[in-house]
Amino acid sequence: MTIGYEITGAGAHRVLVLHGWFGDHAMFAPMRDALSLDAFTYCAVDYRGYGKSKGMSGAYSVAEIAADVLAVADKLGWETFSLVGHSMGGKFIQRIMADAPHRVRRAVAVTPVPAAAVPFDDQSWGLFDGAAASLDNRRTIIDFTTGGRLSKTWIDAMARHSEANSTREAFAAYLRAWAKADFHEAVIGNKTPIKVIVGEYDGAINAETMRATFLQWFPNAVLETIANAGHYPMNETPVALATSIENFLRG
Repeated sequence: MTIGYEITGAGAHRVLVLHGWFGDHAMFAPMRDALSLDAFTYCAVDYRGYGKSKGMSGAYSVAEIAADVLAVADKLGWETFSLVGHSMGGKFIQRIMADAPHRVRRAVAVTPVPAAAVPFDDQSWGLFDGAAASLDNRRTIIDFTTGGRLSKTWIDAMARHSEANSTREAFAAYLRAWAKADFHEAVIGNKTPIKVIVGEYDGAINAETMRATFLQWFPNAVLETIANAGHYPMNETPVALATSIENFLRG
């Protein structure tokens, strides 16, 4: 049995889409009206414990997610594909690029976590580590990573969506997967073209961090900062993000 997924579009260019810690397969839905569905086929997956895979348990590890996503590609008969990953999904696509470099055409990492361990201080780790059991912690994280400038109603909806569409067990375990795992040496020199996108107001992932990580590790990496967005440009600026992603995937 493969993890759950949703297919959108019927184009020849096939794209696997990996969501972030607070998301699920529906995370990119606000972009739908801006996508070229005659040119691309998008497969948005749900990790174990999330969305369509909420009833599936597992190790909740980086290696497991990479294997699960590749199993979906195999089920669909996709020998080659491009990758789009948001936040922790941006870390996981790097593992897939390392494990199956011959299969990945191009990649887009949206406000991504680098392949190295994240240097949390004690206070920040307490906030993130407590988020599995606390809606207030989730709201605080979302507010901080979008620059403290957006509707509290939207922030609350995002927090509640994440709580409703993931198990606490998986949510807590994936924090350790994206924050603690360090496999950056496995991606150094990977020649897959990759676009790294950050939001202007992201309080966690910024251009400086990307220049010190992705742009050092991937020789064919390019960086873009999207204006008027924080950590969730698929919600904050969906048309601009969709246009940026597809322009790069077209090559």
